[in-house]
Amino acid sequence: MLFFFACVGVLILGYFTYGVLVERIFVPEPDRKTPCWTREDGVDYINMPTWKVFFIQLLDIAGLGPIFGPILGALYGPQALLWVVIGSIFAGGVHDYFSGMLSVRSGGKSIPEVVGDMMGMTARQVMRVFSVVLLLLVGVVFILGPAKLLSAMTGFNVQLLVFCIFVYYFIATILPIDKIIGQLYPIFGALLLFMTFGVLGGLIFGGYELIPNLDFTANVHPNDLPLWPLLFITLSCGAISGFHSTQSPLMARCIRNENKGRMVFYGAMIVEGIIALIWVTAGISFYESSDALQAVIASGSPSAVVNEVCNTLLGAFGGFLAILGVVILPITSGDTAFRSTRLILAETFRLDQKDVMKRLMIAIPLFIVAFFITKVEFSVVWRYFGWSNQMLSMMVLWSAAIWLVQRSKFHWIATIPAVFMTAVDAAFILQAKIGLGLDPSISNIAAVVIAAGALFAFLRFAKPSDTASMPAE
Repeated sequence: MLFFFACVGVLILGYFTYGVLVERIFVPEPDRKTPCWTREDGVDYINMPTWKVFFIQLLDIAGLGPIFGPILGALYGPQALLWVVIGSIFAGGVHDYFSGMLSVRSGGKSIPEVVGDMMGMTARQVMRVFSVVLLLLVGVVFILGPAKLLSAMTGFNVQLLVFCIFVYYFIATILPIDKIIGQLYPIFGALLLFMTFGVLGGLIFGGYELIPNLDFTANVHPNDLPLWPLLFITLSCGAISGFHSTQSPLMARCIRNENKGRMVFYGAMIVEGIIALIWVTAGISFYESSDALQAVIASGSPSAVVNEVCNTLLGAFGGFLAILGVVILPITSGDTAFRSTRLILAETFRLDQKDVMKRLMIAIPLFIVAFFITKVEFSVVWRYFGWSNQMLSMMVLWSAAIWLVQRSKFHWIATIPAVFMTAVDAAFILQAKIGLGLDPSISNIAAVVIAAGALFAFLRFAKPSDTASMPAE
C-alpha cells in the first residue's frame, strides 16, 4: 500500500516541481492575449472558465485510455506503475504542455501545423496523415465499443445504437464547443473520478493488499511478452500518448491566459496518471496472478475486467454507474476526435469554420468515410494504432525540442523523452510481427542506433533562430 501512495505522492510532487520547471523554461506571458481573445468565433475559439477547460481537457485525453491501457499494462507487473510515474512527469506532461502551449502561441493551430512550423512541410504532411487516420480510428472504435456495451446492458439493437452515437458525434462536431461538450464534460468528469476513486476505496476497505508483489526483476506476463518495448506501446494514456497532442489544441483555443497552461495541460496529464495508477493497481491487486487477469481479458477485453472489479467492489448500483462510465467515457474521446479531425482538415484546405455550411462541407464527407470504416474489418490496421500513437508523441517532442533550441532555451526537457520514444517506436516496428519481425537482439540494438542518430542530427542541425523571438501570430 505504501508503494502505491508513494507513486501518487511523486506524481503530485512532480506537478509542483518539474511542472513548474517546464513552465519556467517555456515562459508563459500572462499579458499576451490567447486565441480565444484574438480569434473568437463563437464556434471553436470561445473564452471559457479555466475549471471547465481543465475538465474538458481531462476528458478529451482520457476516455478509456487510462483504464484499458493500465489494465493491459498490469499484466507486466509493478513495472507498469514506475512507467506511469516516470512517463507522466518527464514525458507525458512535457508532451501535453508543449502541444497545448505551442498551439496557443501559434494562434490555436492544430498539431500537424504546429509540427510543420518546426520541422518543415514533409513533417506537416506526415502529421496530417497520421493525425487524421489516428483520429478516425479512435472515433470509429468509440462508436462500436460503446454501442456493443450499451446493447449488452439494454438489449437494444447494436446498429440502432451505432446510429444514435453517430448522430450525437455529428451534432457535437458541428455545434459550438460550449453548447454540448462544455455543458456535459464536467458531469462526465465527476463520473470518471467517482468510478476511479470508488475502485480504490473498494480495494482498500475490501481488504485487498495493494501491490502484493513488488518484484521488479521478474517478467510476469502470462504470454512472456517482453517488457521492452511493448509496455511503452501498450500503456500510453496514463504515461505519454500522441493522441493527447491532437486534443490539446481544442483547449488552446479556449484557454483565457497562458499562466493557466500548466494546470490545464500538464495538470490534466498528472490527474490521468493518477487514474492510470489506480487501474494498474486494481489489475495487480484484485486478481491472484497475471494469468487470472489475462483470462478475464481474454473472455471479453478489458471491459470485462472493469465489469468484474466494479461490481465486486462497488456493489450493484456503484457497478452500474461504473459500467455506464465505460460507455460514456469513450464517447467523450470519440466526439472530440471527430471535432479535431474537422479542424485539421479545415486548416489543410484553408476553410474558415465560422460558417456552418463550411463546417458541413467537411463533417458530412468525414462521417460518410467513418460509416464505411465501421463496415470494414480493420483489426489488422488497428494493430498499428499503438505504434502510430507513439510516433505522434515522438514527433511532438522533437518539435518542442526544436522550438526550445530556436529560442536558446534548455531543450533537454523535451529532447531526452524524444530520444527515448524514438528508441521505443523503432524497437517495436523492427521486431513486431506487424513490422519487420526482426530478432529482439538485433532490433533493440538497431533502435538504440536509430535514436542516437536522431539525437546526433538534432544536435547538429537544430540552431537558434534570429526570428524565433518574433510573435507567432
